[in-house]
Amino acid sequence: MIRKNGRTTIKWLWVLLIVLGALRLMFLGAYPLADTTEARYGNIARLMVETGDWITPQYSLGVPFWGKPPLSTWLAAGAMKLFGINEFSARVPSFAMSLAVMVLVWRLAVRQRSRDHAMAAVLVLATAPLFFVSSGAVMTDPALLAGTTLCMVAFWQALIRSGRAGRLWGYAFFVGLAIGLLAKGPVAVVLTLFPIGIWVLLQRCWREVWERLPWLGGAFLTICLSAPWYYLAEQKTPGFLNYFIIGEHWNRFTIPGWKGDLYGHAHLRPKGTIWLYGLACTLPWSPIFLVGVLKKETRMRMLRQPAGGDGWRLYLVLWAAAPLVFFTLASNILWTYVLPGLPALALLTAELILSGSRFPENPLKGFLVLRRGALVMLLLFSIGLVGIVMGYGPSANSQSAIVAAYRNMSGNGNGPLVYLFKRPYSADFYSRGKARFAGNLNEAAEIEENQERVYFAVRSKDLKRLPESFPGKDSIVFQTDRYCLLFKDNASLHLQIGEGPITGLRERI
Repeated sequence: MIRKNGRTTIKWLWVLLIVLGALRLMFLGAYPLADTTEARYGNIARLMVETGDWITPQYSLGVPFWGKPPLSTWLAAGAMKLFGINEFSARVPSFAMSLAVMVLVWRLAVRQRSRDHAMAAVLVLATAPLFFVSSGAVMTDPALLAGTTLCMVAFWQALIRSGRAGRLWGYAFFVGLAIGLLAKGPVAVVLTLFPIGIWVLLQRCWREVWERLPWLGGAFLTICLSAPWYYLAEQKTPGFLNYFIIGEHWNRFTIPGWKGDLYGHAHLRPKGTIWLYGLACTLPWSPIFLVGVLKKETRMRMLRQPAGGDGWRLYLVLWAAAPLVFFTLASNILWTYVLPGLPALALLTAELILSGSRFPENPLKGFLVLRRGALVMLLLFSIGLVGIVMGYGPSANSQSAIVAAYRNMSGNGNGPLVYLFKRPYSADFYSRGKARFAGNLNEAAEIEENQERVYFAVRSKDLKRLPESFPGKDSIVFQTDRYCLLFKDNASLHLQIGEGPITGLRERI
């Protein structure tokens, strides 16, 4: 397809892809974990390392975390055992999972189409904002993406390949299901079997699918890999299965503003918002894709005349649309729910750009569009990462600087660090669980009672909640955009609550 004069363009695409990967890897440990998602999951992994409890993830010391299965926590905790408890260790599993997804997309595209299509698909995927962000963030979604992508790739490979290779891919499909179950739970099975079931129904290939995949042995393999943890988790902390299966997988999506979340709050959005998320998180490629599929001739070619007559493009359409359709009627959603469909969208976009249907007068123009789009996204990602390192964006929502200032001033622990009114997850992570919390002044008094020195961390907007004579209110020793660090010693404590000055915080309350 691409003549000699196109080889230079292909080389440039490789350079862009390598630079993108190097950029993401280089910045994994360059900025602090931000509240709430990154710091929460980073701290859960830290607790797993420090407690040695690899069965039950802990929300805080002694408090089980029932919100998600432990696969991403296992990976982050394993990295922390190897590289220490730091930002790089917390993020590198997401990077590794994303690389695995790119390899799977590459292999599938090479097998089905060509190396040129594989290059285009991987580049589109790597430059999608959601994929780039999640590939270096502490969250559970990259592990889910790895599981669902393995399922979808393995299913197709098992159908088109014969012999030992086909059998291995068949079992790989069920390994992918186990990965999904340990990453996010039953939703992984739904996001996989939903598009596959519709595709099989439309293609009328039930017999072939039954014969090609080892359904009985594969199901047994999935159960052996995933069920033991679910059993042990329920035995260790009874009530887990009820909360996780019913609460997290039914109530969360069917009850608007669900109040049963033990670890946060519902993200209430208008129904159908997932489609807007899908458009936004795949820029700049989503407009190209939409323009292509809105053309009748292109749409008919994709759905009715799939390459090779094997339903390839229909398979990709269903795969890409599955999370969007599934979460259309859900109100409690996040933009990361789009992620499982991104590999298929990347493959489809590559099909549109390189098939000649988008640029029939000059097929090489498709590669030029890829190069320009990738270059723009590389520039934007670079600017964004530099800004984060400089303290803008998510970095401003981290307690790394406050904890570092406390350690420097306290001689690394001479006097407790107490967070007033709100306890950020990043405070736990960076203080290694030593930061304390006081929800009100009475609790602060109990902590302060026998302490000669106390450091109070409080949000800047909460300073007005403190009495005028609160220790250190007028002498802030350190400050970030959102938090202030106050210092108190018993000799200078003169706080008045209610009527009349009383010496000593405990006695005054």
